[in-house]
Amino acid sequence: MQPVRRGDRGPVVAEIRSKLASLGLIPYEPVAPSAGMPGADGFDGFDDACDRAVRDFQQRRGLVVDGIVGRETYRALDEARWQLGDRVLSHRVSNPIVGDDVGELQHRLQELGFDPGRADGIFGPDTEVAVREFQRNVGLAPDGTCGPQTLKALARLRRTVVGGRAQWIRETEQLHRAGPMLAGKAIVIDPGHGGVDRGARHHGLEEAWLAEDLAARIEGRLTAVGAQAYLTRSADLAGGIIGDDERAALANGLDADLFLSLHIDSSVNPVANGVSSYYFGSYGVAGRATGSAIGARLAALLLEEITTRTDLLDCRTHAKTWALLRLTRMPAVRLEIGYLSNTADARRLASPDFRDALAESVVSAVERLYLPEELDRSADAYELAVGLG
Repeated sequence: MQPVRRGDRGPVVAEIRSKLASLGLIPYEPVAPSAGMPGADGFDGFDDACDRAVRDFQQRRGLVVDGIVGRETYRALDEARWQLGDRVLSHRVSNPIVGDDVGELQHRLQELGFDPGRADGIFGPDTEVAVREFQRNVGLAPDGTCGPQTLKALARLRRTVVGGRAQWIRETEQLHRAGPMLAGKAIVIDPGHGGVDRGARHHGLEEAWLAEDLAARIEGRLTAVGAQAYLTRSADLAGGIIGDDERAALANGLDADLFLSLHIDSSVNPVANGVSSYYFGSYGVAGRATGSAIGARLAALLLEEITTRTDLLDCRTHAKTWALLRLTRMPAVRLEIGYLSNTADARRLASPDFRDALAESVVSAVERLYLPEELDRSADAYELAVGLG
């Protein structure tokens, strides 16, 4: 869809305002003006109040907070209108049901000790299996469909999982069971952009090439320690653009243990600099926190290793619901390593030695993720290795 922003008017703006009003973010406008009357093209239009409401919504949902309603924000607005009980929920292979009602169902199943996977708001095969198991336990026909009888049964039962968020407990236990060694673990490395999409370009450098080079360095090091490293694309990709859906599908098809997406940032402000990491998470449905515990842990370890081994500024970890982080069924992290628009960061990234230090940092962070706490060692043990030179 065409991005919608402050100052725009029209039917799409009217629809956006209606969705925001239904969420209590702007006053409700019950009757649209008649055609030809002032305001018929979107009530008050995309005004300052609408802009603030969109930013508030984006902040809550783990989206980029820019006040612009693009594809991701529009998708989230559409999903937010559904409450559990509004419709019958079931698994559809070709066109999955997505919405806040699905997320609430997943939360309820987790609290009762069932495993629908992450509470991502997507009714997939894991959620169907969890619904069937729940139905068997309460004496209903295990058809995997959440209809009136299943909803009544859910309403009668209280939470049984205590001591923390159910999915976080389950993820952490799965990590411990995986063992401390990287040998045999499948790790997908995703160089951002590719093909005709070269990403940011500044100071004679391009994001896609840097991501490709860094991915190759990480792949070699992971392979050397026995991990099975896979790339979502090769450097010689001919034409086209690989979408987030395809990258996630590749990782899911491999049943990967981890997913790491590599990007280099850019900004209109040439002073912006540093490294940041992103993992799946948000405040979620009705204020419920949701996300990936292991993704959050890996995001933190990556920043700790990179900022200790290099002199990149620590721009912190952030929970997001971006499609790539949401669709991957394993813990996933997106790294934004420096700003090509910043002269100093670009000079750092142009150095092969600096990219080697980044690759070492990434592999060290992955190794530390699997180590038990008593065997982990802080990245503070390393001295600052690579800087501006």
